[in-house]
Amino acid sequence: MFLYDGDIKGDMNMGKIIFIDVDGTLLDYENKLPASASKAIKEARKNGHRVYICTGRSEAEVYDYIWDIGLDGMIGGNGSYVKDGDTVVMHQLITLDQCKHIVDWCHSRNLEFYLESNNGLFASEHFEEKGDPVIKVYASRKGKPDANEITVRKAFPEMIFGGELYRDDCNKVSFILNSYQDHLDSIEEFPDLKPGTWGGAGEIALFGDLGVKNIDKAHAVDVLLNHLGASLEDTFAFGDAKVDIPMLEYCNVGVAVNSGGDEIKAMADYVTDDVDQDGIYKAFVHFGLIDDVLDICK
Repeated sequence: MFLYDGDIKGDMNMGKIIFIDVDGTLLDYENKLPASASKAIKEARKNGHRVYICTGRSEAEVYDYIWDIGLDGMIGGNGSYVKDGDTVVMHQLITLDQCKHIVDWCHSRNLEFYLESNNGLFASEHFEEKGDPVIKVYASRKGKPDANEITVRKAFPEMIFGGELYRDDCNKVSFILNSYQDHLDSIEEFPDLKPGTWGGAGEIALFGDLGVKNIDKAHAVDVLLNHLGASLEDTFAFGDAKVDIPMLEYCNVGVAVNSGGDEIKAMADYVTDDVDQDGIYKAFVHFGLIDDVLDICK
């Protein structure tokens, strides 16, 4: 664990607002939630702090066992969706025409993909077949010893196969890269959307994605703070990937997990242990958000 020696603005006696990325930060890459992370969030909320997940997932991918922790809401789609309690504060969608364009383009290039909607994840015709080996590579890059056992259906347990692909409820689309050129070509093909990659840095990326333009996690945090009438000085952000950097830069305190990329760890205020080594819990204790009720920080 690496300690943060800087000054924290704001009054630690006031309730804080905590934003936590999901994959690789709150959950491991097998969708497992450490008991210590669940305990940390429950204790933090008991202490008067608010906790929101801030994720690339759509709401359909936030399963009951995640909500059952007790959360105040979520930011989804890497910033396109903001929900506080039962109130949808913001929801920016890919249009039906844009979705049709993406689907047709992927089909024309033999790229398998899935559509991310709050109503479900909708897989292309051969996504499972093409995706199984890719998901294994993704898990192995994250250091999972049983990576060879990971499948599309384990990684995306509620994915819908054979569903409608021309949709008007789509937050973003992820597609398996046959080569990095697919991502570069997507930039040219979709100037009206925000292209990205994940599953590896630069040319070793496994997936491309396309989402709503001019959104990111930091913008969504700002929208939610305005809705709450809350201060930026009272914010903490936790993440592990490049897509989390704007959120960590924007919030008062940015925390990276040690299994994250070098870029986010270099810019973070604090680096905590991996998710499966009680990293969330230890950071909450370190910053005084909770007491060490599990007695594991000594």
